[in-house]
Amino acid sequence: MFAFDGSVLIEDEFLRDGLQNEKRLFSVEEKLAFLTDLEAAGVRRIQVGSFVHPKWVPQMANTDELFTRLEPRDGVTYTALVLNGAGLERALAVGVKHLSISVSASETHSQKNTNRSVDEGRAAIRPVIEKALSEGVMVRAGIQSALGCGFEGHIDPDRVCEIARDFAALGVQEINIADTAGLSNPQAVYALCKRLREEIADDVALSLHLHDTRGLGIANFVAGLQAGVRIFDAAVGGLGGCPFVPKATGNIATEDVAFACTEMGIETGIDWQMLKAPVERAEAILERTLPGRMAHMPPPPWAQLSEDK
Repeated sequence: MFAFDGSVLIEDEFLRDGLQNEKRLFSVEEKLAFLTDLEAAGVRRIQVGSFVHPKWVPQMANTDELFTRLEPRDGVTYTALVLNGAGLERALAVGVKHLSISVSASETHSQKNTNRSVDEGRAAIRPVIEKALSEGVMVRAGIQSALGCGFEGHIDPDRVCEIARDFAALGVQEINIADTAGLSNPQAVYALCKRLREEIADDVALSLHLHDTRGLGIANFVAGLQAGVRIFDAAVGGLGGCPFVPKATGNIATEDVAFACTEMGIETGIDWQMLKAPVERAEAILERTLPGRMAHMPPPPWAQLSEDK
């Protein structure tokens, strides 16, 4: 049951999903400081921001400048989210080489997020994906609200699989399944991911975007592991939430996922203890305690004893 093989890739989304709901706007300098912390801790894929209209998500208005000012580190992938052709053109202009391009599986969420139906969203995003691939960009095609909708509740797995098969046929390198509202459970996560892994070619990676709205985020992460998923989204401190989903709380915390993997002997390349400092800085800036757990845990007594020796 727990015979996991290989390593796990954790994409940290603090700078995008984590910050997008925050009214206190973060400067490019502040974001670069968090980016440096993530790199130093060993995070190998970082979602730097999104290329969306600043009228709707003001926190992302400086994503273009952030990409032009970051200094790439070997072994680290810098990615972003785009939702339409205009966003793609902005991303290409600043040289982004890895993008998440997504649609919703929920009619209500799709309308609130993009003012389009699911089918309209799929039709609109297809040429965006094709254009990105033709430009040599690595594309992760995402399915939002795939595991439940904050407005509609249950989402038909058949629809999710249909969208995923369509994405795979376009030639994307990865398909991301998002529990946008954090409503899923381990059984549902396992069933959908297991089915997708059987229906989608092995050369297309499968990843999970999980929120911890009802406290099942880490349990859902383990269920994804059991189903063969090896790429997971998380955010330092457990910050985040969709601005168009009521009561959707933060992502699973990067430090918590890295800790869980360490305890299970799964390699991530991340030193979870090095993420305590950015969590503390974020809490000081935002003037509140973030929901992630491990950044608030003191080292166990035996660790101190080992250091004293």
